[in-house]
Amino acid sequence: MTTGETRPGGRTARNAAAVLDATIAELGDRGYEGLSIESVAQRAGVHKTTIYRRWTTKDQLVVAALADAAERRTEIPDTGDTERDLLALAHAVRATLRSPIGSATVRALVTGSASSAEARAVARAFWLTRMKETRPIVERAIARADIPSDTEPDEMLMYLTAPLHHRLLVTAQPLTRAAADAAAAATYAAAKAGVFSKRPRVPVGEAMRRSSSRPRVG
Repeated sequence: MTTGETRPGGRTARNAAAVLDATIAELGDRGYEGLSIESVAQRAGVHKTTIYRRWTTKDQLVVAALADAAERRTEIPDTGDTERDLLALAHAVRATLRSPIGSATVRALVTGSASSAEARAVARAFWLTRMKETRPIVERAIARADIPSDTEPDEMLMYLTAPLHHRLLVTAQPLTRAAADAAAAATYAAAKAGVFSKRPRVPVGEAMRRSSSRPRVG
């Protein structure tokens, strides 16, 4: 997910962009309940009537801001090597989550999802778009026979990004380079082992029972 992109257009477009970015930031800082048209206007440096002319309710504004964030595209690495691709993607996610707008966007998606059905639908579309954009990494890895052919791309990609989002949203731990390195390495190892395979897997407890019931040699 890229952030801070310059949008084309004149003063009206710049004001709209400032309002949408301010909405994301306010959602991240205050949550849906704490956000107001007035607080967004103050943060964006515009008069509240500028907002009301385009978005008449807070819900409309939140949905528009989330939809705008969803349209910002991710640059997908293609190094020719699965492990390096995953590492590059993990560090791209880390960089986004460390940026003010990037971290605010993710927090806004979480709080916005609880605000209304419409915002929830936009948030879901946001994450589905992100998954669709990054699937080529997995598809190329399958084509190279680097990971099992029945690997579930979305499961694999969620495994990569989840530890970084967990640090941002749950534990408030630093988003270190080591954390991104570990997420990429763990995802690659798990994918190679078939953890994200579509075929049914033996539950861990059953696998341990079968292993312990095998006759010992010698």
